[in-house]
Amino acid sequence: MGLSNLSKNSTEAGFTLVEIAIVLVIIGLLLGGVLKGQEMITQAKIKNIINDFNGVTVAVTSYQDRYRAIPGDDQNATTRWTTQAPASGNGNGIIAGVYNANDTSGTGGAPAAAAESNLFWQHLRIAGFVPGLTVGTGSGTPPPNAAGGMIGVESGVVGTSGLGFTSTIICFSNLPEKVASAVDGQMDDSKPASGQVRAQLQTTANPATLSASNVTAYVETGVNQYLLCKNF
Repeated sequence: MGLSNLSKNSTEAGFTLVEIAIVLVIIGLLLGGVLKGQEMITQAKIKNIINDFNGVTVAVTSYQDRYRAIPGDDQNATTRWTTQAPASGNGNGIIAGVYNANDTSGTGGAPAAAAESNLFWQHLRIAGFVPGLTVGTGSGTPPPNAAGGMIGVESGVVGTSGLGFTSTIICFSNLPEKVASAVDGQMDDSKPASGQVRAQLQTTANPATLSASNVTAYVETGVNQYLLCKNF
């Protein structure tokens, strides 16, 4: 079909070549805007995750400076805060419990004494370093992260959990591959099996930490999600 015939047919259908070209340009601009918007959302998530990593670290350091104790493990919490009356940790320098727990077996639905990974959040909230409920159900609930997962803490156990860390770690779950790899690259060495930031490929949401990283590189498939943990 020649250009003259295409122009004739288009005109007969109610559209000129110029109008068709304008529509195609508009569609292209819309698609470009959508893709650009998606990239901006991804970049915002990366920035928020990094800020939260750093924010929790600062909160813990500030708590230690003020009370000479680790939040959650603080053995003087009950006597210090008589109004909220949270449970106290045992003061052994280790966070008992796991990052994805949500213990509500204590007084009024607050975390119990043995649930230090949840007391961690309640103590920080009562001290004013982290926003959220200070008493009752939800006072020890791990906060959400920018990717829809959770932010939690635990102490790694060699050969059992903690991705090879033996210290207290902060973990972010359900991170899309682009977010996880970018956070690791900006905060550490981009290697999920080593360094201060390590990763675990998820098969379920908010999984328990493995004894070591189960990935050697981040792979962008469009569906992969990672659990990212960093030591203090």
